[in-house]
Amino acid sequence: MRRRHRRITGSPELDITAFLNLMIVLVPVLLLGMVFSQVRMIELNFPGTQSGDVPPQEELKLVVTLIPEGIEIGDSERGVIKVLPAKAGEQNYAELRFVLRQIKTRMPDKTDIVLEVGPEIDYQTLVSTMDTVRSYPAVVAASVVEGELFPDVALMDAQEDRQLVTTSSSASGGGV
Repeated sequence: MRRRHRRITGSPELDITAFLNLMIVLVPVLLLGMVFSQVRMIELNFPGTQSGDVPPQEELKLVVTLIPEGIEIGDSERGVIKVLPAKAGEQNYAELRFVLRQIKTRMPDKTDIVLEVGPEIDYQTLVSTMDTVRSYPAVVAASVVEGELFPDVALMDAQEDRQLVTTSSSASGGGV
């Protein structure tokens, strides 16, 4: 005589405790390993986009030319103000900031500047120059804050064969 075994027909329970234990460990590890990025936006004004604005003729039209050989600060109407040659491949941001601060003290209401960029300039140099012409670190009440220089930056392409003006011709262009 044979015995028949009855099969259990019920559905087995799903055991998810091991999976939950794994999630309890993985979630904090993944959150700690996350890189939190910071997005900064710089508002740009491109020359010729505002057709109704006609600046007065006496106003300084400040242009900073950025090429691998250095930086040239000038007025588009009156000529070169200052030439800052690059030293060992590095642009002279400290001197640029100093000259722009002198110009800002003479014209405190001026906020616009044109940044003329050569085709060989890399992105980091462009951003560093834009940060330099927009503001400077100032100490106010024992804390460092950003002082405003020329926050309205317009970008423009420099000529491909653009060279720095020699120092003998920059002396006739005027000083700061």
